[in-house]
Amino acid sequence: MAEHIDNAAIKTDLYEAVNGDWIAQATIPSDHSSTGGFMDLADNIEETLMSDFADLLAGKMAPQNPEMAEFKNFYTLVSNFDKREKDGASPLQPILQRIEGLKSYADLSDQLADWILSGLPTPFSLDIDSDMKNSKIYALFASGPRLFLPDKTYYSEGNQAAAQLMPIFTDMSERLLQLANYPADSAKEIVDQAKQFDQLIAPHVKSAEESADYSKMYNPRSLQEIADSTNQLDLKQAIITLVGATPEKIITQEPAYFEALNTILTPDHFDLMKSWMIVKTVNALSAYLTEDFRVTGGLFGRALSGQKEPRSQKKAAYYLAINTFDQVVGDYYGRQYFGEAAKNDVHDMVVKMVNVYKKRLANNDWLSQATRDKAVLKLDKLGIQVGYPDKIDPLFSKFKVTSAAQGGTLLSNVLAFDRIATADSFAKWNQPVDRTKWEMSANTVNAYFHPFHNIIVFPAAILQAPFYSLDQTSSQNFGGIGAVIAHEISHAFDNNGSLFDEYGTLNNWWTADDNKHFQALADDMVKEFDGLPFAGQKVNGKLTVSENIADAGGLSCALEAAKGEPDVDLRAFFINWATIWRQKATTEREQLLLSIDVHAPAKLRANVQVQNLEDFFQTFDIHDGDGMFKAETDRVKIW
Repeated sequence: MAEHIDNAAIKTDLYEAVNGDWIAQATIPSDHSSTGGFMDLADNIEETLMSDFADLLAGKMAPQNPEMAEFKNFYTLVSNFDKREKDGASPLQPILQRIEGLKSYADLSDQLADWILSGLPTPFSLDIDSDMKNSKIYALFASGPRLFLPDKTYYSEGNQAAAQLMPIFTDMSERLLQLANYPADSAKEIVDQAKQFDQLIAPHVKSAEESADYSKMYNPRSLQEIADSTNQLDLKQAIITLVGATPEKIITQEPAYFEALNTILTPDHFDLMKSWMIVKTVNALSAYLTEDFRVTGGLFGRALSGQKEPRSQKKAAYYLAINTFDQVVGDYYGRQYFGEAAKNDVHDMVVKMVNVYKKRLANNDWLSQATRDKAVLKLDKLGIQVGYPDKIDPLFSKFKVTSAAQGGTLLSNVLAFDRIATADSFAKWNQPVDRTKWEMSANTVNAYFHPFHNIIVFPAAILQAPFYSLDQTSSQNFGGIGAVIAHEISHAFDNNGSLFDEYGTLNNWWTADDNKHFQALADDMVKEFDGLPFAGQKVNGKLTVSENIADAGGLSCALEAAKGEPDVDLRAFFINWATIWRQKATTEREQLLLSIDVHAPAKLRANVQVQNLEDFFQTFDIHDGDGMFKAETDRVKIW
């Protein structure tokens, strides 16, 4: 493929030269908002697993373990469309009646812990994760709830996207309430009140850009301080009940929200909150009911992403089933389609990239020796997880399906599983952190770095062509999975990851001068992307800075590794780098991601980062006046 791409075209636009013909021919499936790259791999896995699980349901394939047997039972229930149509809205009624039954905040307060365990909406959120100041122990986190629109920036006066989207959300919610047997006028009033409550929340929660700054996440408060944030609900007793003890501190990412909570939860707002709970509930649970509920409940999401049609009933059932039993499905996929040999090969590649990073740190000319030593120590302690976990998360052994014959519905089973998972999460409070726990299933086409745990994770699904293949040259593999691996390693040293030490604890291990120099370089990366035009809008450099730093570090480290191989071919390296970002997406999806996604658009990830590397200009003989040229003084180099 590389030899057919014209050098003159690459000099003008690398991404278009490599992907232009494909983009011109590619069609976005009607039930997608994008195609290409990551999505193509996900579609292939979907086809493979849907075929395998059809055999599982038909009895042609035996479950490999007890968890897989329960997955089969659950998938059978999900796929019983006749039963779902017959049940109609009835599985939802007890939940709505519970919300309707609230007469006062005191009613909610009396059952608050059970309400949270039951998965019902609350005007705040509680979560368990590792303590950012003591990453070996799980802590309790508190934040505000999710808004109806994707981000608080949509709530600014005159926001055009909101003016288009809120009527769609309103129409969808009213239709769902009518499907749940509310009269049309009642549905309209409930949705109107719910939107009023949503508007009360919006000014006090963080935007995506604000949330992207991890340095402002750690705001410890005493239990009493959190409890005092509202005089309407007994948060103290609910929290003690949920974690089974009295926590000394609660970490809130959104202190401003809790400072405002007393002004949100007033007697005048009680009915608004109830309506907000009803709308949240019907929207969240619509996928588990009839086909009318499912298709109607996806209207807003499809408008947001530009997806023309809903998934087929069969595909929707597949995704619902695999998402509920994600680690069980991941275990099957990893063992069946990846295996130990590939697992070991990629693990060796990760170790190689870590060693490249160590070498670059040793030769770094702007970090002090003390900071370099701590950075190398962080790499030495880095946890590496490749392919799939060694064992299925014990949580899934607790999932026991109540069949239709036993009186179970799809929704009743999902709610029972959610309650088990929520209780399991709260039970982890103050317990040792499990760094081996996977937060993605092996069949997910992605990878991640967890700053609180100092681990990098590469699920089996991403470890295939064009990212990685034994049939590709070493340079192609380094331009693909090598750059992804080094990207995740680089997250340990981006503007957020660099705040955490070798144990994943929030701890400033930089000298003051090193930190100042790094911040200046990070600001350069903000400026490099900020304001770049895309999809009729502009890139937010602050929102995307962490991922851009990781892309830059990942690409430069992978380049160094490729150059160390005997069959080095930098043309193939850069072309495969551009290939992995191949994508065609709806304008709606691209504009949504510009507002909320910490990643820059795929085309810019491909094009901008190579312009920071001298090897790119030499490989393709790029000079001043060429479209891809960037002056030395404008290039950003951090790692």
